Amino acid sequence: MANPSRIQTYGMQQRSDRMDFYIRDKSARPALTSPHRHEYFQIQINLGGDTVQHIGGAIRPFPRNTLAFILPHRLHVSPHPEDGNFVLINFSQEFVLQHLQCDPMDLEDVSLAEAPELAPFRFQEHLDFILDDANFADVTALLALMRNADQTRQLGSVSILRGYLLQLIGKVCNLFEPQLLALSANKAERRGRRDAMGRVMGYIREHIADPAMTLTDAAAAAFLSPNYLTHLLRKETGSTFSELVLERRMRLARTHLMNSDKPLGHIAQICGFADEAYFSRRFRKAHGLPPGQFRREQRGN
Repeated sequence: MANPSRIQTYGMQQRSDRMDFYIRDKSARPALTSPHRHEYFQIQINLGGDTVQHIGGAIRPFPRNTLAFILPHRLHVSPHPEDGNFVLINFSQEFVLQHLQCDPMDLEDVSLAEAPELAPFRFQEHLDFILDDANFADVTALLALMRNADQTRQLGSVSILRGYLLQLIGKVCNLFEPQLLALSANKAERRGRRDAMGRVMGYIREHIADPAMTLTDAAAAAFLSPNYLTHLLRKETGSTFSELVLERRMRLARTHLMNSDKPLGHIAQICGFADEAYFSRRFRKAHGLPPGQFRREQRGN
């Protein structure tokens, strides 16, 4: 996994020639080779060269004739082979989902009835969109039409591009309808969020003794962006990352105080506090009495 401080989130202006829609092949600009995120939607189409894609917490096969649908803020990377070929489509939320006034962080909660176009994006971590040659030929024909319309933009071109893009997404939805509907019925996106929360909580448990543990580190361990993790924690727990870590540290401290004779300085250290004095201040603020008195009262001494 890349250093979390070096994982970059890109805007459309950084990776696209236009702010609404952009389509390119590998000759237009170098592919990103390290895990990254972007604020826009992306569709990757593998024209040749079998590889895999790392997306969120999943690793999916990404052979030739496969499409990948990537939501905004989703950590991902596809290590394309040197002799491979691919097309990328970047587009803003407003370009296709004009009717949907929704925070990008909440897109997984939008029903398929309200925005069926989101189905492949929502369930990419659970499904491989591998097409047979005939259906993939239809996709490549649409790509050629998109590239021509994008390169010769004039009045009406945006509507034409939107139509081609919706045709591509609609075709994939048609081809994979049973799987997409089953995943929706089984609330696969909720499982994905629970898995992400499990990775976050596992990271906190493993690094609870580290006073330098940060939201950025935990987000990287859970394959999320820091902004998305903040949003997810508020939605799932009602707490910020700092509040959640402090609560877990206090819970661990109470356990040691009640069930061991470890010195307060040692408990402070293993619970992730920089020193005993800081630990005592935080414990007293949380429980109304210092840790030593808490221990005596709990033991009836």
